Amino acid sequence: MRFAPESEHGANAGLNSARKFLEPVKAKFPWITYSDLWILGGVCAIQEMQGPAIPYRPGRTDGDVAACTPDGRLPDATKSHGHLRDIFYRMGFNDQDIVALSGAHALGRCHTDRSGFDGPWTFSPTVLTNDYYRLLVEEKWQWKKWKGPAQYEDKTTKTLMMLPTDIALIEDKKFKPWVEKYAKDNDAFFQDFSSVVLRLFELGVPFAAGSENGRWTFKSSHDS
Repeated sequence: MRFAPESEHGANAGLNSARKFLEPVKAKFPWITYSDLWILGGVCAIQEMQGPAIPYRPGRTDGDVAACTPDGRLPDATKSHGHLRDIFYRMGFNDQDIVALSGAHALGRCHTDRSGFDGPWTFSPTVLTNDYYRLLVEEKWQWKKWKGPAQYEDKTTKTLMMLPTDIALIEDKKFKPWVEKYAKDNDAFFQDFSSVVLRLFELGVPFAAGSENGRWTFKSSHDS
């Protein structure tokens, strides 16, 4: 994602801010690869926002512009359940994995100058909890009346949003049971989220044999 055209893909909009934020770390520790650094940053961010520990191991190598992937390989928020399966099945993930990974939407918000969508998914966008699932199940969602792309808003406060791909999780009969499970059990969500994020972060990486036994787990600043 360092090089155009991949860095300019719509699904990567806004990531330039994160890349710039990590540049001083790269300058101080030039021996770490960008790909390891970005994954490490993700691991630390999840934990600092009170999410679960994600085991980490280094070993990723950096590519050049020739390694840029084509556009359209990441999820399109305007699509539905079939599209989600097309994207994630290709990478070896199943329905439960898709729902667990979607829990990352508990964090952050959409920005009109990046994705075109607007608003946070939850009332605590800097803390990782199962509120994303709870709100999907318990709240009533309606189409937002505005000039932007099609998205949902909560009927109660009209301050939260859901994307079509989010609503697809409760409309699909195979996705919905996992949404309901995580809505009721934050510990189960954390356990499954940690497991599937670990797999995502290591997908396709040619690690040295046996290095899976040497993964590191870090303490966050709020751990006692």
